[in-house]
Amino acid sequence: MISFDDLLSRAAGHHGSEKAVLDAAMNDHAVDLLAQTDDRYLATMTQCVFNAGFNWRVIEAKWDGFEAAFHNFAPSRVAFFSDEDLDRLVSDTRIVRNGQKIRATIENARFVAETSKEHNGFGRFLADWPADDQAGLLDHLNKQGSRLGGATAQYFLRFCGWDAWIASKDVCAALAAAGVLDKPVATSKSALKKVGETVNALHLESGRPRAEISRVLALSVG
Repeated sequence: MISFDDLLSRAAGHHGSEKAVLDAAMNDHAVDLLAQTDDRYLATMTQCVFNAGFNWRVIEAKWDGFEAAFHNFAPSRVAFFSDEDLDRLVSDTRIVRNGQKIRATIENARFVAETSKEHNGFGRFLADWPADDQAGLLDHLNKQGSRLGGATAQYFLRFCGWDAWIASKDVCAALAAAGVLDKPVATSKSALKKVGETVNALHLESGRPRAEISRVLALSVG
């Protein structure tokens, strides 16, 4: 089993010093999950869905248009969008006019609204999910949400403030080199479980946030 000190040392060899690595690995998305409203969770979810396969700068440049077109992502409003609303949005030049992703936003509004009602807030749902079971949370998002599989869900969790690891190319390369993964990719449930177990072990060893550990893993390969 690879140790956090070994990882940090390897990363420092690529980036100058351990301090430089830890500074670069700091999670600047960490926020209070309970302080965020449901509309911001849906907004972040939508941004991650639209970023997948697109240049993120295009989405960022149009984001004010997204906010206006989707009524500031109020789940209670977007969840009841009709086929006429979908047709309107597909022709709306303020946003990226991808019909499948627009429909996914409507479906995810229903997911957020229903989850919020059941758990007294979507943030409460995320905050109550066990921190050491990200693989299970990813599976839940994939099954209950729309287009929330793979890296999209991982980035959603990271960007909304959940202490999430990301199974990026570099992270998987580091774990493959350590013998954790058979190959430098983690898309299957079993591989994601191994990523989660390893990050959890490194978290217990070091006491550092899982998002930070994920970045140190990535920095350790170059």
